[in-house]
This record gives sequence, structure tokens and C-alpha cells, in this order.
Amino acid sequence: MLMQSILLALRSIARNKLRSLLTLLGVIIGVAAVIALLTIGGGAREHINAGMANMGSRLIFVFAGERPDPSAPVINEAKPLTNAHFNGLEKAIGSQAIVAAVATTSMRTSFGARSVSAQVTGASENHFLQREWKLGRGRLFSPVEAESSASVCVIGSQVSKALFGQESALSARIRIGPAHCRVVGELSARGSSFSGQQDMQVYVPLGLFQTRLSGKSQIDEILINAPNQAAIEPLKAQITQEMRNLRRIGPGRNDDFQVEDMAEYIQQTNEFIGGITAFLSAIAAISLLVGGIGIMNIMLVSVTERTREIGIRMAIGARQRDILVQFLTEASVLSLLGGLTGIALGLAIAWGVTTLMGVHFAPGLADIAAITAISIAIGIVFGFFPALRGARLDPIEALRHE
Repeated sequence: MLMQSILLALRSIARNKLRSLLTLLGVIIGVAAVIALLTIGGGAREHINAGMANMGSRLIFVFAGERPDPSAPVINEAKPLTNAHFNGLEKAIGSQAIVAAVATTSMRTSFGARSVSAQVTGASENHFLQREWKLGRGRLFSPVEAESSASVCVIGSQVSKALFGQESALSARIRIGPAHCRVVGELSARGSSFSGQQDMQVYVPLGLFQTRLSGKSQIDEILINAPNQAAIEPLKAQITQEMRNLRRIGPGRNDDFQVEDMAEYIQQTNEFIGGITAFLSAIAAISLLVGGIGIMNIMLVSVTERTREIGIRMAIGARQRDILVQFLTEASVLSLLGGLTGIALGLAIAWGVTTLMGVHFAPGLADIAAITAISIAIGIVFGFFPALRGARLDPIEALRHE
């Protein structure tokens, strides 16, 4: 019975191809928009998560500043981190985890007539161990060079390509802002992450950065690499207490620094992307409502056009339920065809956008299944009134209809 109703529905749709297509445009556009947004959002989420994991999944970040409080009328500016805070933390937890400090700025870097704007980072020696950087050529700066603030640097692959082309940069003296340094190493390419292009970096000893480049003894971040995932929370609690002592924060006073781990960043990013994707998808879903109204309209027209056919079917024994099932099936098949077409179009759009963006193409099977079910439901909900109207026609009056 159901298969027969589906075949009748397909024949009816085939008889009015153009009208059926125009009716389905709302459903097709709505489904395509929702699928495209969900797929692009999922791909962006995976890309950012992979970039964060590439930075180190066990990293803990310490930086100055109170947690934002929307109810506070004024945000007090916190004292910056200094070498004393870094040295204190390293002394307190250096035996349990890798501790490093970084300070960053953007500076013009040049060699001869060639120059490029690069992100210059002053880093303590352990920072390279935390980030698991791989060398393409040369070496990292030594503990002695780091301690003595020697004029040496390690450059990223894109900086090397911009300044030296295919030639080796080792032992060359490049200019970074007001200072010169000797290149001792080139890092292997790592591509971009959520924080930017990783290969446009120049690393110098932290002391050199503070004395010759920034002129300040401030530190942007202190990074701690926990030995394992289980150690992250206990280590954060210990870091928080040690930092309160180092910054002389008394009992009852709020922290003027923040301690966060990579999992928190990933969670915050996922929540933000998920919220934006859901909001845009909800707006796009309005087209599904419009499509449903279009299906109701065309089914009412279909019932009117086929009134005599309904009368003949009732005259030879068809029950009200049979007529109801026939038109509900037709509305559902019509809506399902629109949904499947919209899914295919949405996936094609998402593939093109993700390819251009350079992010993962990650269609969600659960999303596709849910949209398919919603498409069928739209046909049933918006097709019910026309189907009921057709089923309640008086057979004699229906036969008299011209």
C-alpha cells in the first residue's frame, strides 16, 4: 500500500515538473544553507582544534590581567609579568614541568635589500622543548647564549625564504628592528595555526629581546608544559598559589593574573563557533518554513485539480484513510526530494568554501540524517491539512466536479 502511494506520488510530481521544482525552491535553499553552515562550522572547528593541539595539548598559560567581570564598572589594569615571576615559578615547579617565558612583538626584519615583517619572539631556552619545534638547518641557541643574551636568532621557514630564497641563512647577520643578530638555525615549516602563521617567526634569547628590542623587562606569557593530562589541574592550582605569593596578593583579594590550559581555549572556541553556527543555521531554517508553506499551497491546488479523481476512487471503494495517505505521501515525497537536493547542493557549497579556506571538509552524518528526517516531517506537517481536506470530500459532489 505504501509503495503504491509512493509510486502514485512520483507520477504526480513527474506530471508537473516545473511546478514541483518551483514549489521545492524554499526547501532546497533552506536545507542547502543549513547543511553548508553546519559543515563549514564543523570544518573550522576541527581546523582550529588541530592548530591548538599542534601548539601542545598539555600547555598551561599564565598571563597578567583579571578575568573580565561584566558587572564591574572599571577594569583595573594589572601589573605585567616580569622575570621575577618567571624565575619564581621555575624554581617552584621546574622539577615537575617544563617552564618557559615569552615576549612577542612585530618588527621589520631585513637582510641587505630584502625585508619582511615578522613576529619576533624573545624566548627562554625551554620554549623550544614545549613547542616541539623541528630544525630544518643549524641549531637552537645554547643555554650559555640564552643566559648571556647573545645576539643570535632562529628564524622560521617563511622568513628564511623571504630573506634568502633557496640559500642557507646560517651564519648570516640579519637586522631586527634596531638590533643585529646572527642566524644559527632555521625551523622546519609548520604552517598556520589559530594564532597565525607559525613560519613567519624570529626567535631570539629573552634577555636580548628585553634589552635591545623592546627595552622592557616585561613578559607576555609564562608557559608550563605539564608531564601528563592528569597533572594539569593540580599543577594549575599550585601555579595559582605560587603566583599569588609572588605578586603579594593577600587573602580575599582577586587574582590579577590568569592561569588557563589548552583545553579551556578549545572549549571556549568550540562554544563560540557552535553558537555562531547555530544562530546562522536558525536564520537559514526560516527558508524551510517558507518551503513548507509552498508545499501546503501546491497540495491544496492539487486536491482541487484532482477532485473528480478523488470522487472516482471513493466510488470504487477507497476509504478516507486511503485518500489521506495518498496525499500525505505525495507531500512527504515532494519535501524529501527537496531535502535531498538541498543536501547535495549544501555539501557542494561547503566543499568549495572549505577548500578555499584551507580547512577540513567534515560533513556530519548525524546532521544529514536529521535534515533528511526534518524534510519528511515538513511534508507531513504542511501536507496534512490539504490531505485531510481531500479525504473529507463528499464522493457525490466530487464526481460532479468539472
